[in-house]
Amino acid sequence: MISNTMQQQVKNSSIIRAMFEEGKRLAALYGAENVYDFSLGNPNVEPPEEVKKAIIDIINEENSTALHGYMNNSGFEDVRGAIADSLNQRFATEFSADNILMTVGAAGGLNVIFKTLLNPEDEVLTFAPFFGEYRNYVQNYQGQLIVVSPDTRDFQPNLEEFKEKISPRTKAVLVNSPNNPTGVVYSEETIVSLANILRAKQKEYGTVIYLVADEPYRELAYDQVEVPYLTKYYENTIVGYSFSKSLSLPGERIGYLVIPQEAADYENLIAAANIANRILGFVNAPSLFQKVIAKCLSAQVDLETYNRNRELLYNALVSYGYQCIKPEGAFYLFVKTPIENDVEFCNLAKSKNILIVPGTSFACPGYARIAYCVAYETIEKALPGFKALILENQRFGSFSG
Repeated sequence: MISNTMQQQVKNSSIIRAMFEEGKRLAALYGAENVYDFSLGNPNVEPPEEVKKAIIDIINEENSTALHGYMNNSGFEDVRGAIADSLNQRFATEFSADNILMTVGAAGGLNVIFKTLLNPEDEVLTFAPFFGEYRNYVQNYQGQLIVVSPDTRDFQPNLEEFKEKISPRTKAVLVNSPNNPTGVVYSEETIVSLANILRAKQKEYGTVIYLVADEPYRELAYDQVEVPYLTKYYENTIVGYSFSKSLSLPGERIGYLVIPQEAADYENLIAAANIANRILGFVNAPSLFQKVIAKCLSAQVDLETYNRNRELLYNALVSYGYQCIKPEGAFYLFVKTPIENDVEFCNLAKSKNILIVPGTSFACPGYARIAYCVAYETIEKALPGFKALILENQRFGSFSG
């Protein structure tokens, strides 16, 4: 018999993955070209050519024993140094290899840092809407995820409620910008205000509160929007990064944590994170792709492909009467559903062979997420179905376009 905890997690298994499996079932019935799967944030843009070249060069040039062998749990020192230098050049920071810990993607990094920080019943605050797996990551270490309700006017963090929900048990605040599922970038004004609240609460309670930035979408920002680098605004910041989206490498599971020298209890933090990396079973990040990304730190995916999809989908849906914020980053559109029950609406979308994810999965009912990291033609072919859905359903709800 499996554990009680896992019984509950099986019951609440990710609806995003369930939609992905549903897409495969529908494709078998109707043909893949007639199924419009917007459920999973799986990049459809090819990795930059530099990635392929780096793989070949490394395999041909590196000593195979050293390349495929064990290393320091933090990862190869030259890779960590290259990442630190890149960050310093881009954001005027002062990191060294000692501040970088290579991780098995951003998800692995978040688990490492929560393993490092959390005691049972410690609280982690996050802002709805949020990636649903955050709840599981915190529960893995017997922490409590405290959710700040969404401000649906602009989907910037609700700082008034945030201030009220911080308690003496608050150990960390988890933010995600550009945001999954809204595509919103948290503004510099928001970040400055959030940092000031955290400093005041640390002083009030005599505690340390870490700000954990989950940043897999950092490089996917449109219209020259600036994504603030949070270590510059709050000293107790830890950054988790992944190359899954920026280099279209989600299956390679390669990322890193930044733990700045300024962070409280830095020496113990970095030591504990190294041990957490090992005892969680990761041991170290994949060796080949550590070397690969070190050669590709200036490479970028073709962002214009995503931007073209964004413009087509956003402009079309707004013209049909859907309500949504135009995303500033990532590759998601978060739309208000024309009926109150977002789960029901997403089920109705299946009748048009359209797969989208209900906002309830992101702690924001009444909305749906559309991942536009698909072929342009997929969006074109799905648009008549989206139009039919709103025409068929808006008269049954309180929705007004």
